[in-house]
Amino acid sequence: MPDSDASSPADICDCGEAARPESRPGAACSVRVLLPLPLPAALDYLVPEGAVSPEPGSFVRVPLGTRSLVGVVWEGTGGELPAGRLRPLLEILPLPQLRPELRRFVERVAAYTMAPLGMVLRMTMGVAAALEPSRTRRLCALASAGCAALGTHLPPARKRVLETLRNRPPLAVAELARLAECGPGVVRDLVRRGLLEERFAPPEPPMSPAPDWRLSGSPLSPDQAAAARPLVDHVCAGGFRATVLDGVTGSGKTETYFAALAAALAAGKQALVLLPEIALGAQWLERFRNRFGVLPAQWHSDISQAERRDTWRAVADGRARVVVGARSALFLPFAELGLIIVDEEHDSSYKQEDGVIYQARDMAVLRASLAQIPIILVSATPSLETVVNVARARYERVVLPRRHGAAELPAVRLVDMRRERIEPARFLAPPLVAELAATFEAGQQALLFLNRRGYAPLTLCRACGHRFQCPSCTAWLVEHRFTRRLLCHHCGHAEPVPPFCPECLAAGALVPCGPGVERLLEEVTARFPAARAALMVSDLLSGPRAAAQLAQAMTERRYDLLIGTQIVAKGHHFPMLTLVGVVDADLGLTGGDLRAAERTYQLLHQVGGRAGRAEHKGQVLIQTFMPDQPVMQALAAGDRDRFLEAEAAARRHAGLPPFGRLAALIVSAADSETCDFTARALSRAAPQLPGVTVLGPAPAPLAILRGRHRQRFLVKATREARLQAILRDWLSRVRIAGSARIQVDIDPYSFL
Repeated sequence: MPDSDASSPADICDCGEAARPESRPGAACSVRVLLPLPLPAALDYLVPEGAVSPEPGSFVRVPLGTRSLVGVVWEGTGGELPAGRLRPLLEILPLPQLRPELRRFVERVAAYTMAPLGMVLRMTMGVAAALEPSRTRRLCALASAGCAALGTHLPPARKRVLETLRNRPPLAVAELARLAECGPGVVRDLVRRGLLEERFAPPEPPMSPAPDWRLSGSPLSPDQAAAARPLVDHVCAGGFRATVLDGVTGSGKTETYFAALAAALAAGKQALVLLPEIALGAQWLERFRNRFGVLPAQWHSDISQAERRDTWRAVADGRARVVVGARSALFLPFAELGLIIVDEEHDSSYKQEDGVIYQARDMAVLRASLAQIPIILVSATPSLETVVNVARARYERVVLPRRHGAAELPAVRLVDMRRERIEPARFLAPPLVAELAATFEAGQQALLFLNRRGYAPLTLCRACGHRFQCPSCTAWLVEHRFTRRLLCHHCGHAEPVPPFCPECLAAGALVPCGPGVERLLEEVTARFPAARAALMVSDLLSGPRAAAQLAQAMTERRYDLLIGTQIVAKGHHFPMLTLVGVVDADLGLTGGDLRAAERTYQLLHQVGGRAGRAEHKGQVLIQTFMPDQPVMQALAAGDRDRFLEAEAAARRHAGLPPFGRLAALIVSAADSETCDFTARALSRAAPQLPGVTVLGPAPAPLAILRGRHRQRFLVKATREARLQAILRDWLSRVRIAGSARIQVDIDPYSFL
């Protein structure tokens, strides 16, 4: 019996699901087909007479109502309907079968997250075009006339298209338009003019050459070599093994786990690398290319549908040997998966908050355990769940205690904002201003971190006090001065900044309250007009390509200062960056989030780790109104382990994860009456069991989100409680009225 004090793959697998039934004798004339729809189970279909019964995992086309859909043949016995009432399969598709471990993974994820089985399957086969027969592709190549036209005067959009193709192979119209940042019509017009020529390609494009594991990468330091040795041994031995690669920022963790990745490739296996935000992966991709000669296959929201189709097929066929992607890459149908790596495993971006709600780090461990392959969890600030699993000997741990080469960890200094005198409408304390001046004088670079997008978090009228609020959410609109718009960061609502107050019609009375990164840029520009500063925020970056260009410009010292939100906190290596300033460091410590202290420590430690990563020594200044807070003291002392011990003790005492279990139930409806009615019905039926406490209902902090009214329950239970079974029984006894919906979040990260 596993220890009950911490989460583990066994905890995720053991969700109170009934055992899978065995196939019935004589049921060969029908098969169970799971469809990518919000269905709890597979449906029965008849195998046409004379046809070979498809094996479990086969992709088939079936009728459903007036439509035909693609599904997957699933194990299990059929229902009680006679064969005469079953509809026949339409087609067995010539696609690789879903492997047994992936089908088990789909079932376990559905059981743990309490999501419909069909919706989890949908994540594995969400690229509809990949399931259709391949067609000859029409590509565009640079014609000789186009080469000649490059030296002439052309409209900017046309010139970008030709420049994009100058050193590239032929591309599809949509992909070429995306890369050139223009419309498809511009590309087609160049074809008509003869500057581009159309070519036809085979239906299955060859993937780029496989990564070459025989290439020698950068020499590993003694610390790196010692850490890489057990990682490589686990890959060579096979079998499930979870290992935590725990290294300080700048210690060379990436090059260390590249050794394990090379071992997987040498063994003929595929590898999956998860990154929390693929937009942060530009420098990672360049390191991969330097080590293995080519880029890996990529999987994230910014790639085109054609790329998604080609990558999905290449993964299923085994042609894509290494995939780097966001959390959804975990559900790709790998043919020969031999290694999973979760980089920055602590990052909260691995938590999926919409649709099927899951924690990708935990589900990656589950997939590795089902496939019986090793997994490596990488971080400079491991999550408390991971730390506890190491302490319970469920995970192994290898350590990189020092920075690579001659680099040293930066000195951390707290700036007590209670004692600093700051000019009105300014937000940088004098010590930070002085260090910025010294850094620029020395020809070095600095970074300012504020985890708040836009110009100001609140805009109000000083004449009548009116505050701008989102019409669809209980949230303030955030001013973005560069785009002259007020935005809701929850639903995306946007409206122009008005010239007068809409409440009292006073002109010139609107004032910003509090700082955002745009306001910091304004202050720095006023203080240091000669400094070249840039913003690195998701609002202003169109995708990974734009992030890569900005990171490259910083590396090439085209900027002296980078100002950004959490997108700057991880994954970047700027050799001349020696100063990091954190503004409003206490921002993440409010809001009632049980992980607030842990996440604040991780974020500030990571952003501070950008300083002094080469030969120049770095320093970090943290502006805080709570210098005595344990998070701030731990950062100043560089004592991560003591902080984690105190955090673990507090959570253990409170029975909170990873020492207890939590689930959130979010009731939402189009009107408040329906929402309240459903919440009261749930409250009356709430379970009253030993070791289980139900808190609520209570209005959610965001009581209205995207136009829907919301109430929340929080269920707290011991580790021994079979939480999913309890929740299923509870929900089965409640009738859902009208437009109401109930969303279940196992182990919630967001409490909004």
